[in-house]
Amino acid sequence: MANVTVYTSNTCPYCVSAKDYLKEKGIDYTEKNVQTDKDARKELMAMGHMGVPVLVIDGEEVVGFDKEKIDTLLAK
Repeated sequence: MANVTVYTSNTCPYCVSAKDYLKEKGIDYTEKNVQTDKDARKELMAMGHMGVPVLVIDGEEVVGFDKEKIDTLLAK
């Protein structure tokens, strides 16, 4: 089972789509809301990102809701 973290915000429609997609596929994930969690925001910025969603799947970053890349990483 992949280790998945999703960085989100309260107002991001693509974040909702990404989370729904993972739920549909039965993938457990950890959500880190950068709007309400200062540490999560610092982590995201340290990775060089300012926008969400950013998914981290087994250490690989996916910027945005990129189904193909998500599927490729989950298939490993």
